Order: sequence, then C-alpha cells, then structure tokens
Amino acid sequence: MVNPASDSIATPTFADLGLSAVTLRALADEGYATPTPIQAKAIPHVLAGRDLFGCAQTGTGKTAAFTLPLIERLRAAPGRAAARRCRVLVLAPTRELAAQIHESVRAYGRHAGTTAAVIYGGVSQRPQADALARGVDVLVATPGRLLDLVGQRLVDLRSVEFLVLDEADRMLDMGFIHDVRRIVGMLPRDRQTLFFSATLPAEVRELADSMLRDPLEVKTAPQATSAETVTQSVYHVAKQEKKQRLVQLLREEPISRVIVFTRTKHGADKLHRDLDKAGISAAAIHGNKSQNQRERALAAFKSPRPPVLIATDIAARGIDVDAVSHVVNYELPHEPETYVHRIGRTGRAGQSGTAVSFCDHEERPRLAAIERLIRMKIPAENAPDGIAAPIEPQSEGGHERRPRGGQSRGRGRQGGSRRSERSSRTERRGAPHAAAVASPAPAAAGRAKRSKHRRAL
Repeated sequence: MVNPASDSIATPTFADLGLSAVTLRALADEGYATPTPIQAKAIPHVLAGRDLFGCAQTGTGKTAAFTLPLIERLRAAPGRAAARRCRVLVLAPTRELAAQIHESVRAYGRHAGTTAAVIYGGVSQRPQADALARGVDVLVATPGRLLDLVGQRLVDLRSVEFLVLDEADRMLDMGFIHDVRRIVGMLPRDRQTLFFSATLPAEVRELADSMLRDPLEVKTAPQATSAETVTQSVYHVAKQEKKQRLVQLLREEPISRVIVFTRTKHGADKLHRDLDKAGISAAAIHGNKSQNQRERALAAFKSPRPPVLIATDIAARGIDVDAVSHVVNYELPHEPETYVHRIGRTGRAGQSGTAVSFCDHEERPRLAAIERLIRMKIPAENAPDGIAAPIEPQSEGGHERRPRGGQSRGRGRQGGSRRSERSSRTERRGAPHAAAVASPAPAAAGRAKRSKHRRAL
C-alpha cells in the first residue's frame, strides 16, 4: 500500500522539522524540546502535503504529529472558514480524546491565531452549535454528534481541506465504521488525509486504503508492543481476594497517580464504593457517567492530590495525564490489544511507569493471549498454583465435585453450585432451549454492542 519511511534517520530538533518561529514559541511554552519519533517522521511529510498512514503505540505524541504541521499549513494558506464550516476535521472515538485534542490544538495554535471547536455527545449541543456558527479553522468531533449536527444543518463539511482520523482501530472496535464512511463521503475529494492507529488489523488497512491517496506509512514501534518504559507484573489472585489485594497495593506501594481498570461499568462503581469504605479516595469514570461527572473526575485526577481513578476501557485511550505512576488491571480485558492501550496511560513522554495486573483462574487464557501479543512473559509476583481451578460439569450430565477447604471451597460457593443447578435445570428443559439461551444471534449481539458504545459517547 505504501512505502515505509526509514527508521534510520537521526532524530532532529523541532526547528529542523520546518516549523515556524510562531509554532516553536508555542512548543517552548509547553516545555517541549525534542520531537518524539512519530513526530520527527510525520511532520515533514504532512508539511509537504502527503497523505499519511501513521502507526505508533499510545503515548508517543501522535496528536502533536498531526496538529503542528496542520497549523503550519493553515498559516501558509490564510483564509477564514465560512459560517458552520471548518478547514480541518479531526475525528476521535471518545469524548475524552476529542477534548484533549481540542486542548492541544488551542495550545499549539495560540500564537498562530488558530480557531478551534470540539463537539461530542452527552452534553447540550447549543454551545457547540454556537461555537461553529461563525466557522472555525479546526473542528474536533466524535462521529455520532457530528452526524447529528450535520443532519440539523448546523455543520457543513463541504469546505474541509484536511481530514484526520485518530485512533482508527478504536473507532472500528466501537462500531463507528459506518458513521466514518458516511462522514468521509460528505467531504471534498481534493483534501489531505492523515490516518493514525495504534494497531493494524485488516479492517483498519481496508479503511485506510479507501481513504488515502498514495500515502506514506510511518511506524515507530512493532505492532501492539508494550511501552519499554513500563515495568509489568502480574499477581495470581482469586476473584474474591482482588479487592483486599488492591487495597494492600495502594497502601504499600509508592504511588503518586494510579488508574485502575475494570471491564464493566457496574464493576467500576462497586469498586469505587469498596475503596471509599476502605478509606481510600477514589473516583469512577465510564460511559454511564454524565459528561459533567466525567469532567469532574478527570479534573480531580489531575489535581495535586489525585484520587484513585477507576475506569472502564472507554478511558484506555482517552486519558492523557502527566505523571501517572501506576496502572492496575483489576480485571484483564477481553481483547489483548486493550491491555497495551491500558498500560500506555503510564510511562508516557519518556517517563517510567508500573503496570500491575490481577489474574484469577478464569482469566488465565486472557493473560496467555496478552503475552502472545506482546511477545513476552509478564513476570509473576506469585505462583498461580494457589488458586484452585473450578471443576466443570461432567459431559454426561453428572454433578460437579469440588475439593473442600481453602480458596477452592470459597470459589465453589460462589460459582460452582449455581452453575450445577443451572445445568440441571437446562437439561430438564431440553437442549434446544439451552442452545437458544447460550447462543444469541450474532447479528443482534453486534447491533446491541454498537448501540451500547454509541450511547456511551
């Protein structure tokens, strides 16, 4: 598809990349002295007007890699967007990521006079529509809210000169592929397109091929590798003992700022309550929280005395906070790629970080999948043998047998007897009913998942 850029070029300074004094001044204000690899490779080609396919793991500076050269390109061709229009459109999968990109655009373009607006769901659309009424240079948007405003004729995309699709793989994971294609179909064909992704599944490449013209591909790390600046470890912990182990970790480790990841919104809220009962300040962020609640949680997390931030995977790529010392995977994710994005919240900008994972017996296959993906064995802090494996029902319909005593007995009370009762009831009702309960239609499940993600945004 593309001609990869060479990895052998020595890293230049920002001044060497062709940025103007105005932009260099903004970078100095932000305290940036040396470009990251993705910035060094991408910026000259974006300045030259090339379409770009960028692949770099989270936390490597992709936002500046496209924002800085696009501000320069806007300055090189002065003009003002008409009412309800924009010159640059940046699509992002989550509210948090969209808000952070918007903040970066404002920071990097403060001396260039660049105007910007951000639109996303979960809040009133009136202030967003008002911000667009006179037109802006850069519009950052989540796909759902953008299509809503386009449908109301509050946004006009016919003047877009530059399109950026950020976190493209996450966009696909969250079911936005059709929305993205609809939006791209509304844009002028004569535009420059920049496409960024942390991983390269086949669907991402297919989408890139449909959007880009003779693009240059830049990579700065092997696909789905974990950050070298992050020290990783895993504790083999029975499910019912995870809370106690987390409290112990938070009290004993020298932690300055920590994100704890759960798989579900309910699990995040429950853990929030449990930590509060243990006297540990915590805040939760997930898709069921209102935008004001999410913003308050992030503001508290950025404060000098941050609470423990409990987050679902909506935040795995949507939180860019300095000095996150630890990430805790309270529950391992279903998708191994998500692990890479989670731990990428720490060890950013060249700093070191620590990622700790809790793994119960049922999660061991997920741990194995993660280790295959990142091509390394995550060091274990204890032996997994202390956690007894649940005994599955016999294939001939016999009852479960469980060893007595210790952790195994506790796990049996929680899950084994109920599974056995459900199995017996299912057999009495008949196999066809069991199949119907256990195997929902794939298409319906997919639609429900996409609808759920859209509501979260």
